[in-house]
Amino acid sequence: MSIRQTIEQKLTEAFQPERLIVMDESSLHAGHQPDITGTGETHMRVRIISASFSGMSRLARHRAVNELLKPELDAGLHALAIEPAAPGEATRW
Repeated sequence: MSIRQTIEQKLTEAFQPERLIVMDESSLHAGHQPDITGTGETHMRVRIISASFSGMSRLARHRAVNELLKPELDAGLHALAIEPAAPGEATRW
């Protein structure tokens, strides 16, 4: 299973999102560091809308996602952009 698929599965199980998009943006970062070639799953963006985030601060939402995905970050996921929202909140996407 790919890192993207693992992230999708974990987020779906933990937050039962109304909407979830996990994008591999690794190719956009090729060459930023010598070991970042853009070919691996090193940079991900998560866009998620979930009722689980209702009443949570933006920081608390980020912490919840980061804690859930800590094993992936520890295993080499270099960057994780998180765009969380509760239902009915405005998003940029």
